[in-house]
Amino acid sequence: MSVEILDGATIVHFLEDEEAFNNSVLNRFARLDTNNDGLLSYDEMLKELQGLRVFETHFGIDVEPDPDELARVYASLFIQFDHNLNGTVNLEEFKTETKQMMLAMADGMGFMPIQMVLEEEDNILKKAVEREYNKVSA
Repeated sequence: MSVEILDGATIVHFLEDEEAFNNSVLNRFARLDTNNDGLLSYDEMLKELQGLRVFETHFGIDVEPDPDELARVYASLFIQFDHNLNGTVNLEEFKTETKQMMLAMADGMGFMPIQMVLEEEDNILKKAVEREYNKVSA
């Protein structure tokens, strides 16, 4: 786990670097695809969605959300990724939706830096921060 400082520009610059973004998405997809079939099932994606902990925390404090509401939200998020509604998410769907979510996050942040706790080493946002740091320090 690490605390990183990022802003919307950090995310946008990362998305503009297609090679860095595509490699990060491919690595994340491969990690989630536990049965190696080239598709993400709801169960495989659920781990990723739960890792976001959007509904389990409120201003950094753990809360106990309604399990039924949480299940509905996760199902709805999965459908956002499953563009052709076939019950699985392929790499292109995953990449497209990840990019859209990151653009929305960047838009919401604007250019005001914020601190964010990033729990996993292969977190795509962490890759964006590392890329920006390496670019600035070079």
